Amino acid sequence: MKIHESGENYLETILILQKEKGSVRSIDVATELNYSKPSISRAMGILKKAGYITIDNVGNIHLTESGRTLSEDIYERHQSIARFFVDALKVDESIAIQDACRIEHVISAESFTQIKKWLQDNEKTTENQQD
Repeated sequence: MKIHESGENYLETILILQKEKGSVRSIDVATELNYSKPSISRAMGILKKAGYITIDNVGNIHLTESGRTLSEDIYERHQSIARFFVDALKVDESIAIQDACRIEHVISAESFTQIKKWLQDNEKTTENQQD
């Protein structure tokens, strides 16, 4: 099932909150994204129906295997694009993070692969210079 940008943002937020807090409830997502509880409730229903999350009997949200895979891919794109903007282009970090949040949803696989390659090559160059 094709997921929209907003769904990707919800999944990424759930992943980040799980890393920070351990457990995540709808109210945590609403607070983090500054969205209304009804909006989050609707979105969680859509993600649940699509098989990306489950919600236990006390309201904790859990990523399914496909939800975790997708959210980790989104998070990797976000982090890598932001790092590329800062390291390669010298963009201010706060702007790079905001731009990466938008670009992560539309970037082609080819462009993202090249960004990752540049970051890996640059990391190796930096390590060699430090030796």
